[in-house]
Amino acid sequence: MPENIDATAPIAPNQAVPAKKQYLKYLNEDWWAVILGGILIAAIVLFKQNGIDIKLPVYKWSGSEELYGKILSAKNLLLIAKTGGVFLLLTVISIALSGGNIGRYIIGFIFIFLLANVAFIIGGNKSIAYYGLEYVVFALLIGLLIGNFMAIPAWLKEAVRSEFFIKTGLVILGTGILSSDLVAAGLPGIIQAVIVVSAVWFFSLWLGRRLKVDDEFGIILASAVSICGVSAAIVAAGAINGDKRKLSYVTTLVLLMAIPMMIIQPWLVRVLHIPEIVGGAWLGGTLDTTATVTAAGAIVGPAAVKAGVIAKFSQNVFIGVAAFLIAIWWAYRKPKGEPKEGGLNLNVGKPGLGIVWERFPKFVLGFIAASLIFSFALDGAAVKSMKPTLDGLRAIWFGLAFVCIGMEAKFSDLVKLDSGRPAYTFVGAQIFNILWTLLWAYILFGGYIFPIPDFK
Repeated sequence: MPENIDATAPIAPNQAVPAKKQYLKYLNEDWWAVILGGILIAAIVLFKQNGIDIKLPVYKWSGSEELYGKILSAKNLLLIAKTGGVFLLLTVISIALSGGNIGRYIIGFIFIFLLANVAFIIGGNKSIAYYGLEYVVFALLIGLLIGNFMAIPAWLKEAVRSEFFIKTGLVILGTGILSSDLVAAGLPGIIQAVIVVSAVWFFSLWLGRRLKVDDEFGIILASAVSICGVSAAIVAAGAINGDKRKLSYVTTLVLLMAIPMMIIQPWLVRVLHIPEIVGGAWLGGTLDTTATVTAAGAIVGPAAVKAGVIAKFSQNVFIGVAAFLIAIWWAYRKPKGEPKEGGLNLNVGKPGLGIVWERFPKFVLGFIAASLIFSFALDGAAVKSMKPTLDGLRAIWFGLAFVCIGMEAKFSDLVKLDSGRPAYTFVGAQIFNILWTLLWAYILFGGYIFPIPDFK
């Protein structure tokens, strides 16, 4: 792709549009994410309704025998190749219709897809996964190593489209944000999620402003701390079209904090004699993924696992609400053309609805539509049967995205970024999160307001 052309960017209103591309001028990166995500979701639904089972590659393994006999078997490698072919075909269509260089993109995509699969295989190891080190961290590290120790050739740059991959994955993520999960969580879980998410989010943003962290950075940090770590950071960054360096920085912070929290918090539950169910709700409200909550809860006891998963599901549902509200607020307040590195310019007049619509990230609409359809229009058993496949597809998009983010980020930028102030903000907000969530876990799950749940 020529250096001065962004193939996925919308065409400026005053720019001449070739006649044959008039009908494509509004199909920017956000809309292509909705289209491709929608195609994959619709295909999975149709296949399931017709009894066709979709198989995706397997990445989970525990020893060398499984690695060579299952993960690197001819059958699984063929599945990896077929999956890559489908993703390549879909993305090539969007790149071609957006004016990209197809030849370069194909070569670059294949390379990035292979790197993402290396990350999946490393992250699929049972011992590594136990400590909460998922494929995301390895995809990011692989990208960082390549981006910082070699010059990115033109053929590879054409395929480095992190925002496009992230937004498409987020549309598919909407299928897993279900209203039924919120209902199943029960009133204590819902109340804890509302109180914890809102209080921690605003505290984190306030602390960031006190430490002179710009609002773009602050929103990504606040969402990561208050909701569910990496996934929430991705959603928030997508909703405000955030700087990829900042997203990669926050992702690194989340993963660095996750390991000691997963070890220390269960230990504190035992040392401080915190009731098992209260401890589980505490873990679910503070640890970032269901996997880490389950692993930490297992150290405490089976009731802690169930309480933790309920609390975590309650918070996960708020990803969609947060994405929608953040996107509207950012589109309404952020002046057009303001440099990404700056904060909000509150002296600029409020834009009208037309400008808000222009700035609003359209992929959020796809995310919400997917959530509504899977919550209310489809049978619960069918949704449950499709979940593993859709989660697998979403993970592939995110794996591609984080390899690209790593390639675009520089170690020097991550070290120098805002003189460490975002890290201080994150740690301070996480400490507040830990204390605040423990208080409400006691109040809501300790029998003071509601009966103690029977998870035996």
